[in-house]
Amino acid sequence: MGVKADKYTFATMLSLCSLELLNYGRHVHSVVIKSGILGWTSVVNSLITLYFKCGCVVDACDVFEEAEEGGKCDYVTYNAMIDGFANEERSEDAFLMFRDMQKGCYGPTEVTFVSVMSSCSCLRAGCQAQAQAIKMGLVGCVAVNNAMMTMYSGFGEVYEVRDIFERMEERDVVSWNIMVSTLLQENLEEEAIFSYLKMRREGFEPDEFTYGSLLVATDSLQVVEMIHSLLCKGGLVKIEVLNVLVSAYCRHGKIKCAYHIFSGVPYKNLISWNSIISGFLMNGHPLQGLEQFSALLRAQIKPNAYSLSLVLSICSSMSAMSHGKQVHCYILRHGFSSEVSLGNALVTMYAKCGSLDWALRVFDAMVERDTISWNAIISAYAQHGQGKEAVSCFEAMQTTSGIKPDQATFTSVLSACSHAGLVDDGARIFYTMVKVYGILPSVDHFSCLVDLLGRSGYLDEAETVIKDGYLGAHSNMCWSMFSACAAHGNLKLGRTVARLLLERDNDNPSVYVLLSNICAAAGQWEEAANLRDMMKEFGTTKQPGCSWIRT
Repeated sequence: MGVKADKYTFATMLSLCSLELLNYGRHVHSVVIKSGILGWTSVVNSLITLYFKCGCVVDACDVFEEAEEGGKCDYVTYNAMIDGFANEERSEDAFLMFRDMQKGCYGPTEVTFVSVMSSCSCLRAGCQAQAQAIKMGLVGCVAVNNAMMTMYSGFGEVYEVRDIFERMEERDVVSWNIMVSTLLQENLEEEAIFSYLKMRREGFEPDEFTYGSLLVATDSLQVVEMIHSLLCKGGLVKIEVLNVLVSAYCRHGKIKCAYHIFSGVPYKNLISWNSIISGFLMNGHPLQGLEQFSALLRAQIKPNAYSLSLVLSICSSMSAMSHGKQVHCYILRHGFSSEVSLGNALVTMYAKCGSLDWALRVFDAMVERDTISWNAIISAYAQHGQGKEAVSCFEAMQTTSGIKPDQATFTSVLSACSHAGLVDDGARIFYTMVKVYGILPSVDHFSCLVDLLGRSGYLDEAETVIKDGYLGAHSNMCWSMFSACAAHGNLKLGRTVARLLLERDNDNPSVYVLLSNICAAAGQWEEAANLRDMMKEFGTTKQPGCSWIRT
């Protein structure tokens, strides 16, 4: 058409490019160089923004350095670099650029401080940035104050956040959202609700972020229902809020309400499906969760790693190995094999479904492993009664670079030792946990130790652990001790432990049944009969046990 492109044309075209159009953006870059328009600052700024947006940090830095050498930078250029580094979580580079900006006599703007505040990796740097913003007279800027509040909120400094908020002469919805979310993350729910109500009284209309924060953090079903009614009344039906509302109802055990809301969402996204699948699993309805996963696939929405880990957890809970194998095939076909979380979930699924061999195959095939991976395979050995192999695996874990045992590791390996009667190994591992790794033993660890000693007949030592432990006679440890008394026919100690358990749970029929069995084994038939009569008198019945595995 005979019309020549100018700097505005190129700047506009570059601003429209995204990661999918990166190659086209590079083509425009080459045309800019040939056209000699790279000397225009607006084009430089657009190029820097494009490369940061596409994650090409090196390219962005190259453009900046070339422009800096040619004297083609302005404050927008520095802001683009600072914001780019901040989004890439390269806080040190962002602060160095902030310093260079001031050395180059470019005064920081409101946008500069918003980017700098968001990149603060330490509280001291944030305080310095705040002091400079105050010195430059920017404390009246709502965006800068919001950035300050967000920065302090990230470090858990709720009093600083409240102080800035209360000093603000002008606020917007973002200011209120930051205040509400900060209070919620510090478990100050009542204050957060009060701030929300004050926000409404001052004429600010809550948005999806306000309601989302309240729904995610609240422990009150009443608050969830209140927000639900407000959403219905106000017509705020954005999918982000509805997804959080589904999760909130699931968390409070109201799966029917959650499913009703989910069913009414017109255009469901992956988060919607993940929320309801997780809700069914959480509320003890794994089969319905599996059905929803099938519906997700029929809707031609591609599941992510989290979706697949949920359905593997469902297969684990149902011992449905055939379904688990189908999910395993899906993972292999669709390129999810490198996901560590899915490898961990597969190991757990196969172990719980009774296939230690397949659990080991998956573990051995994993290119990358984390602490959870090792915990899963140690737990698999423990579940299948292979204590020596679990201990060997634990020792191999200790020699693996970058891997450190945690509390769950020691619970699994101590449980394995307990079921295999490895007293010496168990005692050594318990010592290692406390002395080498400095982990304070929990109830689970002490219960495993008591169970280990009790199963092997060291009842006096097990009793000493309970008496001398700082946790006292916890019911979990008492049950381990009680089972040991039954296994070794120690009636005297069994009576003592039974008394402790009945003080905590007077209606638990298992205590009467087990003590009655101990009495019968010791030939105390009259006492055993009396205990059975007491069960009938209290109207307590023991549920029969059951076990099943789907293949």
